[in-house]
Amino acid sequence: MNRMYLIGLIAIFLFSNTLIAQDLGSFDADLGKKSVKVLGKTKEVRAPYLSVTNYYGYIKTGSEPDAVINGKKMYFLYLWIPLAIPELGVRMISPVPKSMNPEEGDFVGADFTANAQERSNYFDTWITLERADMVVTVEGIANAGNETWTQYGVNDDSGEMPSQPSGSFYNSLMRISSDTNNPQKALVRGLYRIGFTTYKTGEVQGSFLAQLGATLKLPGVAVSNNLNDLVNMLNQMKEKE
Repeated sequence: MNRMYLIGLIAIFLFSNTLIAQDLGSFDADLGKKSVKVLGKTKEVRAPYLSVTNYYGYIKTGSEPDAVINGKKMYFLYLWIPLAIPELGVRMISPVPKSMNPEEGDFVGADFTANAQERSNYFDTWITLERADMVVTVEGIANAGNETWTQYGVNDDSGEMPSQPSGSFYNSLMRISSDTNNPQKALVRGLYRIGFTTYKTGEVQGSFLAQLGATLKLPGVAVSNNLNDLVNMLNQMKEKE
């Protein structure tokens, strides 16, 4: 391994682990993961994703879910991936850390905008990633409600994520690698959705930040909690090209 690259990875690791509890820190990939000695201990070191997409959302108390699955109220974020990718990372934190606010290029739900200063309510995040089996064009998104969805993975609690205000590590993170030998598990162009709920008994309520990480640049990616809004965003992007 190139020595300067190794030094850079170690520096990233040390920096990300000194951040305060409610800061997210670097979002790092599995691709290129290395085991290195740091202060006499073997640590896994990852390079950051080249592309990170942010979605700031808020679920109001008593909001109707998008679906009820296995007795749990499930909410969806819809994600358009414009090209095949080798890896996709998904992580979610609730509440949104006070030090983080939407910036230019971020996707922001209307309910988050209306409740941007409210960071006390939060929920125990549980996430899943799925793809609409036959939706590979923007025009096909209109039929997504009739499609079957293939699940790639789920995550409940991640020790890599900061703790919640309660001190429990109930935020979520998963990394999905494309399986080119299995068409149903390949990360191809198309429509995906992140399903989220609370693992424990209780309501999904409060602010959350969902981040999507990719190992290459993703021009044309879009995220929304509404399929019609997603289509409108993608059409507006196309008009600006």
